[in-house]
Amino acid sequence: MKSMYIHIPFCKSICSYCDFCKMYYDEKMVLTYLDALKKEIDSVYQKEVLQTLYIGGGTPSHLSKPCLTKLFKIIDTFPFEENYEFTFECNIEDLSLLLLIFLKEHRVNRLSIGVESFLEKNLNFLNRYHTKEDVFLKIALAKQIGFSNISIDLMYALPGEHLDDLEEDIDFALSLDVSHISLYSLIIEEHTKIQIENIKPISDELDLKMYQLIEKQLEHAGYVHYEVSNYAKKGYESIHNLTYWNNNTYYGFGLGASGYIDNVRYSNTRSLNHYVEGNYRYQEEKISQELEMSNEMILGLRKLVGISLDDFYKKYGKRVEEVYAIQDLLDAKNLEIEKGYLRIPKDKIYVSNAILVRFV
Repeated sequence: MKSMYIHIPFCKSICSYCDFCKMYYDEKMVLTYLDALKKEIDSVYQKEVLQTLYIGGGTPSHLSKPCLTKLFKIIDTFPFEENYEFTFECNIEDLSLLLLIFLKEHRVNRLSIGVESFLEKNLNFLNRYHTKEDVFLKIALAKQIGFSNISIDLMYALPGEHLDDLEEDIDFALSLDVSHISLYSLIIEEHTKIQIENIKPISDELDLKMYQLIEKQLEHAGYVHYEVSNYAKKGYESIHNLTYWNNNTYYGFGLGASGYIDNVRYSNTRSLNHYVEGNYRYQEEKISQELEMSNEMILGLRKLVGISLDDFYKKYGKRVEEVYAIQDLLDAKNLEIEKGYLRIPKDKIYVSNAILVRFV
């Protein structure tokens, strides 16, 4: 157990596309929640030395100074490996000199910043409240404070968005010169504002063209496409997220968080009342070897490098081809083997879901 995720579900405003566990910010509620969070962590965490810690949300960066202090009073006790990765999610409008100094002093060494777009029309659609100028100012400030590992999120395939719009967003993102960029095609999830308003997705044809533009532009700029939606400068791949894609175990704490401990995958309740009463778990599932191997394939094949065939055998005592009939996928060039790794060819990554369904 080397990785931990902590969920902070509170937000100043709710984005139109967001289906994560979240609620409007209330100081008293936050303080009560943090008491419950400490109790959950104390009841489960076995004091392992952590390689990665990720604080997500919600909007962790919107916590007040007293709430941040209370949260980090818990976190400051965690031991880290020498080359640890500690990510803190931020919204642009929350970033300030004082917050950045606070995070730096408390061992945060990676920022994940929700930019989503630089274009006013996109930001309005997404219910985001920063400007392009804010992004450049705040990220420059973060670099000035000493943060060299900065990831930004961008969204594309928005209704009314054209290739020229996306190219403009990409150009702005590249000019920031950050170490990591995550790009997500808009998914219209249930119970979100855009789903309630009956917003329709763009055409598959345009979505594909956008995906190809992203890949071309970012790789030309020197970023490594290492997972379906993620690009990084060499050496800056997200260690924490690779925990998920490598099908490794991790703690998940907080409202709506998920974890994988002792061969059990679990998700926490989304009810704040249940959570503060100590009823943390919503669902638990004991993972059979068959299901674990399925997860190994589905998660691992999201990585461009794919799955190590030797590691699969060492982990399960079986060879991939003994468990799954993959020869037809190899013959059709929907899978390939190179240097001991089974992977989806680069030109098929966009349609990877149609391939991964074979391993469900």
